[in-house]
Amino acid sequence: MAARTVVSSSAVCGVADANFGPEGGIMSGMRVLIQLRPSVDLITAVADRAVPVASADIAGHLRGIELDHSFAPVAIPKSVAAVTESDQLSYALQPDNASVVVRGVIDDDVLAESLSQLSASPGVTGVFADPAIQTNLTCGDTPAVGNWHDVETLLHHGDLTAAGLDGKSVALAIVDTGINAARVKQVRGRPVTIDKARSWNPPGVSGTAGEFPVDHGTMCAFDALIGAPKAALIDIPVLRSERPGGTVMEGLLSDALAAYAHLRTVLTDQPAASRALVISNSWGSFSPSWDFPVGQPGNYSDNPAHPFNVIVGSLETAGADVLFAAGNCGRDCPDGRCAYKDKPIGGANSHPSVLSIGGVDTAGQRVGYSSQGPGRLTARKPDVCAYTHFLGSTAFGATDPDTGTSAACPVAAGLVAAIRTEWSATELPPAQLRALVQRTAAAQAGGYNYDYGYGVVDAAAILAELKRTTSRA
Repeated sequence: MAARTVVSSSAVCGVADANFGPEGGIMSGMRVLIQLRPSVDLITAVADRAVPVASADIAGHLRGIELDHSFAPVAIPKSVAAVTESDQLSYALQPDNASVVVRGVIDDDVLAESLSQLSASPGVTGVFADPAIQTNLTCGDTPAVGNWHDVETLLHHGDLTAAGLDGKSVALAIVDTGINAARVKQVRGRPVTIDKARSWNPPGVSGTAGEFPVDHGTMCAFDALIGAPKAALIDIPVLRSERPGGTVMEGLLSDALAAYAHLRTVLTDQPAASRALVISNSWGSFSPSWDFPVGQPGNYSDNPAHPFNVIVGSLETAGADVLFAAGNCGRDCPDGRCAYKDKPIGGANSHPSVLSIGGVDTAGQRVGYSSQGPGRLTARKPDVCAYTHFLGSTAFGATDPDTGTSAACPVAAGLVAAIRTEWSATELPPAQLRALVQRTAAAQAGGYNYDYGYGVVDAAAILAELKRTTSRA
């Protein structure tokens, strides 16, 4: 995929230009997310995803911004600081605590003035970057190392199956370019379950869950099913979101924000006793020019208060296992889009509440493009490595490997979904499962390092630890 050059006339920020089209207004400039505190009644309505609320109802007539009326406002919980270092952050979505985010565009020619006006407007609590996001694919052209059956073996597929850990009925969301279930079934030779009722398309994206063109999302779905062959795939084609001048595999962070609001409903609608939702994200933001500068309140890469970083943490606290690809900006072989001089693992890919996944081949060697830490929100990123660069989905050609940390992330997500077959998020909260994956990983000499994290995922060690610490055989 060709890299996209992002140019801005603004000295404040170089986030990519946007044009929302006729339904959202036509205006070139910088995309932003506006966080507001409207009335309690409006926050209550937005939090109820069944109630349609317009952006104008929330934002009124803010000066200096053209609202995107096609974007449904999203309720964002308030993060409550931990009392002690050992406590987790908590999140409050009650109307008295929550806020609402809308999307819009600021004209580049008056950017600084408009930002000042917006920040001072009554009810506005924050103005944040809405950077482009793109898939984490590959920079290498080396042949595949092994195939997906080798990955099955490395994940101890037989032992997992014998223990009943096949992902049956576990909700596994693939946030990507959409899934082509027919291709996945053809290559695997096994049925594929697409949960159409709980799948979701961003505004302006047409298509049916499981019936999108063969692309990056198809690869991710295939790789997730290696570890969890009976999981119920939720198709979230965020990277199908398009805008003039962008590439096919590019989405907006705001669409991911809306997707996570949908997934929050998917999660909380489940009975607490059997609650399980695994979310696989093989994408990220590659360039600081797509973001506000570090230190500005609207920054995404280094800012835990950015609405998307907040909603990610809130889903994990509510019971979702969230996994992100570490990215393909490794020093040995960086993707051509990588523009961070150091610390390329940023934003949600470095969130303390997610598993950030690096890549190794089937021989256990780190692939040269796998991003190294430290992370921006949390230093110890990546968390662990999983398998990539193997012949699998053939989504990009009969001999082309499933590659990048894009493949490693769903491989790890499938393993997590397999565990969730028997251990719900209520019984084994995501933070505990994340710690289990970390401490059972096949570590490098010397322990944690920024190349491999805590080591390579070890399904056998996870299973042994679960059997040792629970009453289940």
